[in-house]
Amino acid sequence: MAELEVERHDGTLTLTLNRPDKRNALSPGLVEALASEVHTAYDDGTRLLVLRGNGRNLSAGFDLTGYDTQSEGDLLRRFVRVELLLQAIHHAPYATLALAHGRNFGAGADLFVACERRVAAPDTTFRFPGLAFGLLLGGRRLATRTGPGWARHTLAGLRTVDAGTAHGAGLVTDIGETDAWPSYVEESRRAAATMTPRTSAELGRVLTADTRDGDLADLVRSAAEPGLRERIRRYGEAGQQ
Repeated sequence: MAELEVERHDGTLTLTLNRPDKRNALSPGLVEALASEVHTAYDDGTRLLVLRGNGRNLSAGFDLTGYDTQSEGDLLRRFVRVELLLQAIHHAPYATLALAHGRNFGAGADLFVACERRVAAPDTTFRFPGLAFGLLLGGRRLATRTGPGWARHTLAGLRTVDAGTAHGAGLVTDIGETDAWPSYVEESRRAAATMTPRTSAELGRVLTADTRDGDLADLVRSAAEPGLRERIRRYGEAGQQ
């Protein structure tokens, strides 16, 4: 079974995370598959990218399975690949729409944040636990959506926020039941079609602050601190998710 379902239709690329037994956690293979599709879409006429997940949620974030058998260098590389994927989505030259439901954590919640339009089902929750093991990932993107004060309170407090709270803060742009999601996709598709691809890309460039170098540097410095595996172990034993 493919970890990523891919559908292209009339300029819309739909990517569905398909690891429901793992709550769509981001394995190395899934991250690379997502990155490949996102980058291919830069040049193939895609006007709208839709991200969603099969099963109980959008994504439980970084897949920690087998982390204790990997070197800290390998773990660092995996986090870098996740950050580069998030940057590619956030700065994509086409419109982006994320559809979330269920419980979403860490890099899975960051996938949602990276998208331009962010629709959540009423049962959705978000949590960003990276600081629990000393990892700086996605903070600037979250602050762009919600403001730095709310982002700091949420990240530093390891808060779990529901859809209503997230909507009030700007993390979520729309709240809608899953059976209404096709209407959000169609609305976004029509909006994307009003601009040429070049105009869409230029609008994104003008409106999206380019913090990619700083974001990557912050992540690498935090992940490169000695003891990453031990920090992850303590995090897992504490049952943070």
